[in-house]
Amino acid sequence: MPSRVRPVTALALAAGLLLVAAVLSQLILPRIAASRISSRIGRYGIVEHVSVSAWPAVKLLWGDADSVQVRAGRLALSPAQAAALLWESRGVSRMDVNAGSVKLGPLQLEAVKLTKRGEQLSGEGSTTAAQAAAALPPGVSATLIDSREGTVEVRAGGGLFGIAASIRARAEAREGRLVAHPVGFLIEGFQLTLFDDPHVHIEGIGAAVAQREPLLSYRLTVEALLH
Repeated sequence: MPSRVRPVTALALAAGLLLVAAVLSQLILPRIAASRISSRIGRYGIVEHVSVSAWPAVKLLWGDADSVQVRAGRLALSPAQAAALLWESRGVSRMDVNAGSVKLGPLQLEAVKLTKRGEQLSGEGSTTAAQAAAALPPGVSATLIDSREGTVEVRAGGGLFGIAASIRARAEAREGRLVAHPVGFLIEGFQLTLFDDPHVHIEGIGAAVAQREPLLSYRLTVEALLH
């Protein structure tokens, strides 16, 4: 009889230990992952809160997660650094990021929101006309004309594309890149690449007037795929 009890007891003990380990991993691993994400994003500014959800939590060890939520204050990073952070989130099924302000390269954005659902990325942020002008090369100006079907059209002046006259220019996605080019039969071939990354493929952008008083401001949007 004792020889039969011992194996059963050992199995029960092993099962109990596995259960305890599973519970502890479910409690501890998401917190560790949240801390690592906070530290990674914190290199570029102020991170206020990060939460991570994963079931089972052990898949966090392979970089996968069900959801990640990030709330940040002020961030400042280059487009290349932003793309690198997005690529690190490729194993996250659902992600929501909210930041009070983000300086993306030379462009200052306020009330920034970023969502990820699978491979689909959606981002938006506000900028004033003065902030948008400050992000342009010296002497170059741009005034919003229209935005539709994933493109933004502006009136540009100041020698953009090497053309001294004021011209219509369009920013749009081409083969995953964000490019700008003049609008016109004879000058359509000129092109300026604004963003190009092998993992973040731009699908479309948008711009709309958010308010006119007391300061003219715009709401900018972008749709992209991560792969």
